[in-house]
Amino acid sequence: MRTIILGGGTAGWMTAAALARLLRPITQVTLIESAEIGIVGVGEATLPHIRAFNQRLGIDEESFMAATLGTFKLGIDFRDFGAVGESYIHPFGSFGAPIGDVGFHHYWLSAGAPPPLERFSLPCRMARAARFAHPDPREEADHAGYGYAYQFDATRFAPYLRARAEADGVTRIEGRVVGVDRIGQTGDVTALILSDGRRIEGDLFVDCSGFAARLIEGAMAAPWEDWSRWLPCDRAVALPCATPAGPIEPYTRATAMAAGWRWRIPLQHRVGNGYVYSSAHLGDDAAADAIAGALDGTPLAEPRLLRFRAGRRRESWVGNVVSVGLASGFLEPLESTSLYLAQMAITELVELFPDGAIDPRDRAEFNARVDSEYDRIRDFLILHYTATRRTDSDFWGDMRALAVPDTLAERIELWRETGRVAQYSRGLFLEPSWVAVLVGQGILPRGIDPRAAAAEPDRLRRAMAALDADLTARVAAMPDHGATLGLGVCAADAA
Repeated sequence: MRTIILGGGTAGWMTAAALARLLRPITQVTLIESAEIGIVGVGEATLPHIRAFNQRLGIDEESFMAATLGTFKLGIDFRDFGAVGESYIHPFGSFGAPIGDVGFHHYWLSAGAPPPLERFSLPCRMARAARFAHPDPREEADHAGYGYAYQFDATRFAPYLRARAEADGVTRIEGRVVGVDRIGQTGDVTALILSDGRRIEGDLFVDCSGFAARLIEGAMAAPWEDWSRWLPCDRAVALPCATPAGPIEPYTRATAMAAGWRWRIPLQHRVGNGYVYSSAHLGDDAAADAIAGALDGTPLAEPRLLRFRAGRRRESWVGNVVSVGLASGFLEPLESTSLYLAQMAITELVELFPDGAIDPRDRAEFNARVDSEYDRIRDFLILHYTATRRTDSDFWGDMRALAVPDTLAERIELWRETGRVAQYSRGLFLEPSWVAVLVGQGILPRGIDPRAAAAEPDRLRRAMAALDADLTARVAAMPDHGATLGLGVCAADAA
């Protein structure tokens, strides 16, 4: 089986590295990219799943962090989303520990006016104190368990993966694709034609050409499902700055703005910043001025404008073309899902990789799994916008009045009535994530589990005070994030 990947960048080289390492006896991998075509990467904040991807490819964490100038990430700090002046962290870990099969948040609600929920999350406490230590695998099952991800320079990740992929046998071809040969009867792609006349033949083609979607859209005409009615932010202005004095935060920050939100991603050598906004509510120049005025360090470049649209392909695998990354779909990076979605598609492709002729059932299964992931992440992102009490701008007024998808409306209603989070067998964001955003943005349930409601409030508050004290001691014993990175940056006092 000859696999041809169109496009380098992060998605392309992730795909190449994975296929070459995991399917070496099955497929011969060739990647085509052109130095004339830039990549979108402006700095990446990731989810803990990237660690499993790296480990599966045999990537050593220390060398990866050094190559990409990465930092550790314990979650995302959301500011001003529920209301101006409010802040909460969506952590990579749970809150407290369940009692039986009753979630901790039910007991927290039953206790009546205990400390904020994030006081009972170890990664939240670590993040606030700018401390980081690798988790103890033996503690994964209790309140001390947590995960972590990375924040790194995307422009360095692709070259790092390229070196590994080529060492595993991937052939890289420098060239610009100007034509696509297809079989008339089936529509399958047979070869890509380069500007110098070369004809690169293959059996399976992976479209990693980004927003251009040269194969999945240009050749296969796969329809696009537009989600801008729910996620109207369609532009971003990116602007890196120098690292300010003080601790390097082990988390990504998302701060709501008048027409969207801005990100802040601390790396070892700089801070990535950007303003994601709705062009229907704000002009490009005003957005550039807004992000420049929000920097906490000296700008290191000119503002860079990015255009995009929220949505996904109705089919990410059509014929013998599979789309991965931006060619497959786009969801704004509010919850750092971009690399996860590429990684997820690569993982599904590895599992369903054809042994000879493509089985239509495998193709259908791939599309169903990818669609499900996009749809559920879409709903989670919409929640951040519609669960707001802000009235200070037209944008937030529009988002507050948004008619959300039925799938999300049902989840919110279940939470309001019972304090329960609907579960599903496959999907990215589980109960602690939904609880973090729902509680963080002020949506508290009218009812809770009766077993928690029957608990004695004073006893609950004493137990929670003990848990609070235990977490305080654990965090105080941890090193500063900068010290863990070997950068010697002192953190703030433990909160």
